[in-house]
Amino acid sequence: MATTLLHSLVQVEAEPNTKPQLPALPERAVPRSYPAAPRNGDNGIELSRLREPQGAAKSVTGSSSHRESSRPGTSDGIADPDVEMSPQNPTAPADAFDILPSLSSPPMNKYRLMTACLINFVGGITDAAPGALIPYMETHYNIGYAVVSLIFVGTALGFIVAAPLIDTLRQTLGRARALMLSQLLLIMGFIPLVSMAPFPSVVVGFFFISFGAAVPLAMNNVFCANLRNGTTMLGLMHGSYGVGGTAAPLIATALITQTNMPWGRYYLFPLGFTVFNCVFGGWAFWAYEQEQLGSNGITEQLAAGAGSSATRTSGREVLVGMFRAFRLRVAMLGALFLFAYQGAEVSISGWVISFLIATRNGDPSSVGYVTSGFWAGITIGRFVLSPVGARIGEKLFVYLLIGGAAVFQLLVWLVPNIIAESVSLAIVGLLLGPVYPCAAAVFARNFSRKEQVAGLGLISAFGTSGGAFAPFTTGLLAQAAGTFVLHPIAIGLFAVMAVTWFGLPSARKRTD
Repeated sequence: MATTLLHSLVQVEAEPNTKPQLPALPERAVPRSYPAAPRNGDNGIELSRLREPQGAAKSVTGSSSHRESSRPGTSDGIADPDVEMSPQNPTAPADAFDILPSLSSPPMNKYRLMTACLINFVGGITDAAPGALIPYMETHYNIGYAVVSLIFVGTALGFIVAAPLIDTLRQTLGRARALMLSQLLLIMGFIPLVSMAPFPSVVVGFFFISFGAAVPLAMNNVFCANLRNGTTMLGLMHGSYGVGGTAAPLIATALITQTNMPWGRYYLFPLGFTVFNCVFGGWAFWAYEQEQLGSNGITEQLAAGAGSSATRTSGREVLVGMFRAFRLRVAMLGALFLFAYQGAEVSISGWVISFLIATRNGDPSSVGYVTSGFWAGITIGRFVLSPVGARIGEKLFVYLLIGGAAVFQLLVWLVPNIIAESVSLAIVGLLLGPVYPCAAAVFARNFSRKEQVAGLGLISAFGTSGGAFAPFTTGLLAQAAGTFVLHPIAIGLFAVMAVTWFGLPSARKRTD
């Protein structure tokens, strides 16, 4: 009976001269890159550019040619830093390991970093110049502190208007064309300054300059943050801004005092660099999106999608994502942090010479160089101290920098000696220098890839507006009470930085 029952349940048929068949492979293997990751259709996971020992087994999910082909959104296994790996972007896989690009992979990245540094250099020689030029602008137009401060209002409006448009421009035109457009706007802004047009035209010129500066600032922050050793790369980029800031007062003061040139002719210097950046930057980033998407037949929507329905849909999604990102705590606090930082930095740079002339009876032909010491400190801090922040942790490092800057700013205020004040001011710059690259690295790690350009664009734009409204407020108060108001305003902004930094979430290593 047992034999009959066993025979009915299990029947083994042995056919002569046949080989045993192995079970068929499953049709699809589900990868896991991290918990709760969104899945993207039937795209499997491929680890390209990983070395396999000779004789390793072939892929079980496809042929050799399929295994060797590039994944959507990658180029030789390098993930696109601007493409979100999610179902909202059906051309990009959801499950990819994050292999950060470097300066040598792809090779054009070194020229792209050079572009970012040159553009920031122009930002430095533009932003640091008013501190040395304001006394001469006041004389030329016969205006006071309050009226001349309107140039900072024009700067603020340019950044604010640019904020919601930055990522739409990148999505519609592509990175290279958006960068070239921004440089053309800068050229438009420099023309009324070079020609010393009526003062309202100068204010409009600063609007175009700031609009043109906001676009590459956000894009280059994202590019550098997503390179290997991102904090160091950001330090190089923003250190170049410091180099420009150091050179600006030296060049401006020398041109006016040594050659008796009109103040507006100084802006021929940044104008020439901007023309070069327009051409060089366009060349460096021209094939950026194609490299990132690879050569697997996907249409490059970011660079060539103007007018297509796919690009228009993408632009709408970017705007929605931008405002959604701005509701995040990191975006709100980040914007306030940079508002205070930029406000303190530009207020000190813009008004400390007026303070030394009015309060310490300094000679304009000599104290005009004091601002160069401040920007030299910023430059050294960004190049030398930024890697220190990456090693010991950006959160703690920024607290130490803010506290030290506040102490030395007090010395600039209270010590009635121009030489001591100049040294203290240089140390303030040294301590403020690494703050921006460290903060940008923290912000980038707290945004997903899809939110990065939009989120950092908003943070940069609204944050940089602090570099306009704070100096404008300083000018108004200086008109009423005296230029000493610079110091309590700067120290108050340092306090705002510390409070907002405390509220920021701890930096996380991004896995998406």
